[in-house]
Amino acid sequence: MNTKDKRNDSPLNLSEETFPIIEQITTGMPGGFFIYHADEEGKLIYANRSLIKMYGCDDLDDFKSYTGFTFSGLVHPQDLERVCESIHSQITENDDLDYVEYRIVRKDGEIRWIEDYGHFVRTGHYGDIFYVFVEDATAKHYKQIDEENAKMLMEEKLRTMEQLEHETTSLRIVHEILGSGMWTMEFDENGKMIGVLWSDTFRFMLGYKSKADFPDELESWSCLIHDEDRDGVLKEYYDTIYDYTGRKTFNAEYRLLTKDKGYRWFRSKGRLSRRSDGTPVTYVGTFVDITERVRITQEFREQRKLLEQALKQAQNSDRAKTVFLNNMSHDIRTPMNAIIGFAALAEAHIDDRELLKDYISKILASGNYLLSLINDVLDMSRIESGKLQIEEDKCLLSDIMNELCSIVEADISSKELDFSIDTSAVVNDKIICDRLRLNQVLLNIVSNSLKFTQKNGMICISVSERRGASEGYELYEFKIRDNGIGMSREFIDHIFEPFERERTSTVSGTQGTGLGMAITKNIVDLMKGTVTVESEEGMGTQFTVSFTFPIWEENDEDPEHASSVDDKGCDEDARSKWLADKEFFTKKRLLLVEDNELNLEIAQTILEEAGFCVDTAEDGSKAVEMVKKSDKENIYDIILMDLQMPVMDGFEATREIRRLKDPVLSGIPIIALTANAFDEDRRLAFECGMNGHLGKPIEIDKLLSTLKEILESRQD
Repeated sequence: MNTKDKRNDSPLNLSEETFPIIEQITTGMPGGFFIYHADEEGKLIYANRSLIKMYGCDDLDDFKSYTGFTFSGLVHPQDLERVCESIHSQITENDDLDYVEYRIVRKDGEIRWIEDYGHFVRTGHYGDIFYVFVEDATAKHYKQIDEENAKMLMEEKLRTMEQLEHETTSLRIVHEILGSGMWTMEFDENGKMIGVLWSDTFRFMLGYKSKADFPDELESWSCLIHDEDRDGVLKEYYDTIYDYTGRKTFNAEYRLLTKDKGYRWFRSKGRLSRRSDGTPVTYVGTFVDITERVRITQEFREQRKLLEQALKQAQNSDRAKTVFLNNMSHDIRTPMNAIIGFAALAEAHIDDRELLKDYISKILASGNYLLSLINDVLDMSRIESGKLQIEEDKCLLSDIMNELCSIVEADISSKELDFSIDTSAVVNDKIICDRLRLNQVLLNIVSNSLKFTQKNGMICISVSERRGASEGYELYEFKIRDNGIGMSREFIDHIFEPFERERTSTVSGTQGTGLGMAITKNIVDLMKGTVTVESEEGMGTQFTVSFTFPIWEENDEDPEHASSVDDKGCDEDARSKWLADKEFFTKKRLLLVEDNELNLEIAQTILEEAGFCVDTAEDGSKAVEMVKKSDKENIYDIILMDLQMPVMDGFEATREIRRLKDPVLSGIPIIALTANAFDEDRRLAFECGMNGHLGKPIEIDKLLSTLKEILESRQD
């Protein structure tokens, strides 16, 4: 019977030195007791005198000779296979306890039935073993026995019961020798409990040292069971007692309150011996402290749960990104199709001025939409990498709202929407915030309303101040409400997640990356604000955004006069004047540094049409050489520098020019003209010595106004 892989208890120091003790304990037992190896051979280690007599043998040598001193030699050959399978099955289920009935053949040839109570342990000296108590059970199997034999068996049973206390004590001592935490409970003929015995080992496990601290009473144990475990444990305990079939084994894992270590986990197992009518006689069981095993198991489950959650999130993210890529493929190809298609039509109708103008306007619109898609993706990438920074400055809230109104005015008119902005509840107009990002948040939400509000619909924006801010600050609440198509309840829960879009037939034709609201939420978080949404399908949507902004005093510098060169714009009249007035850019020398031929052609054409004399360089190293070789009469008035170029990039080229010994050459104004349009790119441009930063695609008005402003400042 090989069960070496089943038990995990620590090895016990059972050796031949303990045999005299065991011999002394088991000598007076009416029942048999033996110990044997838990392996295929099943060699016996010890057998008491009662067992030897049970087999009709004279002494130990006679017993060894008759049985071969093996477990298989004790069992009737016809029962051996069944017995081994039963023991193995029970040990597998119960870890250490088994009960089985089988026939034996005495030396005189008489066949008798016995009850076998086995316990599996691991020892230090003998390895894995079984120790077994056996009783004669012939009466159970031969009910037709004559009255005289029945009387004799009954008298023997009574003698057995008289020895019960001795046997219980013996069992307790054996458990203590083997290091097991043990308990026994005794019952009278009516099935009433008449005694409880807790082993000292069990007391020590719970932190108690004596019976005075932990009496031999059932309540000593039951009152320590954790409240969450008590009902289940006690039900299992009593169900085992009242199972008169004798098949049930008490088996429970639960928490007990120890005296000095708080709650610890224990595993308890127990079996009952019973009378012929099924009433209990003795309830015997063990305790094992499994706290460490439970801790490891719980940690494993928690780690597994975290891994499952991470896997689920990864799978959801992969699905969302797959949808995003599909959407992006569609949304990028749509404007690209328009750009390529209308460009081909324009080429085919080059002589039709009106038709050509219409095609070009559609190409520009598609190009601008394509640019907005790319900007969304890049913004989301910068947010996820932690590179998006909030840059606060003084500004006027009214200016931000006016700017928002100007941006969406054309779309509002084209859809004939009822649009209003109410700032009557704003008291402090002077705030400190990131003007660009606040505008982006509001514009993203308003753009969303524009997409999903039908013609002749309504969009209302209200701005108010709320109580709750500390001194020097004000709490501003922005509400953007529309009566558009609204959103489903399911989508509202995911609206701020990246790559998510409402998947209904109503909005299936609406373009977008599904990043706008995710970008909005992330910017609001960076600005330490909050954003919520309420919506109902067919009834419209309301976004509420709240920020706490510092306010500034009247005598502080007016923010309208503090704009930097690269952000400053101008009104339409001024732009028209600058475009029309070539007494200023004519004969001004400009070095255009650009490695892309198409971008170079576009920029060169714009600049030459504005009046500049333009030289070009395809990389930074060539630009540095051209500046060095320019004579005093042909010094460049200004340089437009790309940032990403082969051989030498724009940053290094600028540093090389600034290191020139000639102060006139080293002081030539340099403006970045680049597709590297992030805040960190702008910061790096100024750090290496540039005078301004302009992004691509080129905004002609902004390009020319910036050039003129810098050139005018040098004339002054």
